[in-house]
Amino acid sequence: MKVLEIETKSKEELIDITHLVAREVQTTGIKEGGIIIFVPHTTAGLTINENADPAVKRDILLALRHMVPDDLPYAHGEGNSPAHVKASLCGSCLYLIIKDGKLCLGTWQGITFCEFDGPRRRRLFLALL
Repeated sequence: MKVLEIETKSKEELIDITHLVAREVQTTGIKEGGIIIFVPHTTAGLTINENADPAVKRDILLALRHMVPDDLPYAHGEGNSPAHVKASLCGSCLYLIIKDGKLCLGTWQGITFCEFDGPRRRRLFLALL
């Protein structure tokens, strides 16, 4: 298993981590198999979506802010309840296929780390199968 660290810079931020994950796959030399990516944080998540147009990231954050507003009467008293809900919507784990030594992603797809309670130092666990 490999642990990657990411330093986020904003309260909410979507970071393309495709290159980091692809580098780990290449380093191992695995030709066929899979990789599990897990985020051990309750206010951050993972998703796969378009990584070519930066407007897509802005749209995702806009939609999440609309669905999960900051001003609801949340019971959790730490002030980061919206971050917990957004992270739950994104999920904390991805499984990807490796074929011919490369991640199987669509033309426009990328792996995105979703920060909802930053800035922070975050960890990602990668397990190659």
